[in-house]
Amino acid sequence: MATAPAARGRGPVVAALMLSMALGAIDGTIVSTAVPQIVGDLGGFSVFSWLFSGYLLAVTVTLPLYGKISDTFGRKPVLIVGIIVFVIGSLLCATAWNMAALIAFRVVQGLGGGALQGTVQTIAADLYPLKERPKIQAKLSTVWATSSVAGPAVGGLFAGHLDWRWIFLINLPTGALALWLIVKHLHETSRSAAARSGTGAARGAAPVRRPRLDWAGALAVFATGALLVTALVQGGVAWPWLSAPSFAFFGGAAALAVATAVIERRAAAPIIPGWVWRRRTIAAVNLALGAMGLLTVAPTVFVPTYAQSVLGLGPIPAGFVLSVMTLSWPIAAALSSRVYNRIGFRLTAVTGMSVATLTLLSFPFLPFPGQAWQPALVMLVLGCGLGLFQLPLIIGVQSSVGWSERGTATASIMFNRQIGQSVGAALFGAVANGVLAGRLAHAHGLRLSGDLDSVSRTLGNPDSLDTAVADYLRRAVDSAVDSVFLGAAGAAVLTLLVLLFVAPRRFPVIQEESRQENADAS
Repeated sequence: MATAPAARGRGPVVAALMLSMALGAIDGTIVSTAVPQIVGDLGGFSVFSWLFSGYLLAVTVTLPLYGKISDTFGRKPVLIVGIIVFVIGSLLCATAWNMAALIAFRVVQGLGGGALQGTVQTIAADLYPLKERPKIQAKLSTVWATSSVAGPAVGGLFAGHLDWRWIFLINLPTGALALWLIVKHLHETSRSAAARSGTGAARGAAPVRRPRLDWAGALAVFATGALLVTALVQGGVAWPWLSAPSFAFFGGAAALAVATAVIERRAAAPIIPGWVWRRRTIAAVNLALGAMGLLTVAPTVFVPTYAQSVLGLGPIPAGFVLSVMTLSWPIAAALSSRVYNRIGFRLTAVTGMSVATLTLLSFPFLPFPGQAWQPALVMLVLGCGLGLFQLPLIIGVQSSVGWSERGTATASIMFNRQIGQSVGAALFGAVANGVLAGRLAHAHGLRLSGDLDSVSRTLGNPDSLDTAVADYLRRAVDSAVDSVFLGAAGAAVLTLLVLLFVAPRRFPVIQEESRQENADAS
């Protein structure tokens, strides 16, 4: 089957991929604005942060497992199972009777979300040849950007005018439609089965027995990731960084990481195979996207706080300051093919990250208190740089491997990006709180907790503060956010060093006769 004619049947599958992407993307933000209503109904204020941490934990630790399963048994069954688990988790969340139940059901959602995140990207690469991949990736990026912007607004609308449970119930029809489209229109053909059984079957030799899944490795990877992510997201929140629980979680994660390496080295078909780190292309992109995940915490987490606490904007205008980045990102990604087709994947990524580095360094030079358009302009340019950086690397990695390795490779880079985000949230949270505590320690007469959340809540009611005190607190928050952006710029410099000295000058590209012999849409 030729690649070109397959375009006639790709439409329904692309629609299913976009719906699946929307399920996972919007769920990360839609809950945030409904937290007051959820806590007011179910209680559990002291543990509500696990609504986000539990979901993130489940998504992150399952990514490598789903990537390996998709290479072993095919993409379609993984995506179907992922949608079903996600929808069941959503239905359970809507029926939660207390905060503990809701957190547990959010974890179930995350178990499905891990399958959605990696498998959608892998199927997109299967369906489209190299020259056409920016089109589908731009569509998926647009869905992600739109969901990120619309999520908080939709969550607030449901919580304020209907009921917070509709936040989860809305996933049911969306998931059902995506599931129907995948079942009906996505068909993996014989060559896919041959690739899953081994190269011998594809050449006409006797088929090799389908490899068994490395369950010991899967459990080890899951446990290691669970301890590590828990230590990162709860350190400094549920317990101090230098405390027994923190040492226990990090120590346990380190010990399990060693055990995982031993198990995976002995496994016939490891969940995280050694070639993920032995091949320069994939290893470099793993490190680069891990660093990118770290630096993106600066705009996504701290710019809304900056806009509200320093500029005095309301929640919705503050969200729009950040939203320009999520709009410029997919546009730059869509146009990146015009660049990397001329200068290559590596130099395109270097160009994008160079722009991002200079933009991050410019943030501390914004005037105080400034106007909303100034940080918005910074976010606009930053989105352009990151869009130009990320997509060429993802496409480059997917094009450097065959069908039977693409799921593992894609899951690997996404796993590292998720870990980077967790590290960034912990690291920059500590940096911001440290700078803020230092500023408040020299504020005579101010008795405030030295953490960003407490100061932000205090500034949320400026009428209760003396003008001089409010101005001092705003300057303290401004200094804290400036320090975070300087740290993010440092992470961007490390990313450039990885691209320049670890990544190969030219990414190897595997030429396949027909993408549609691997995954066909009809």
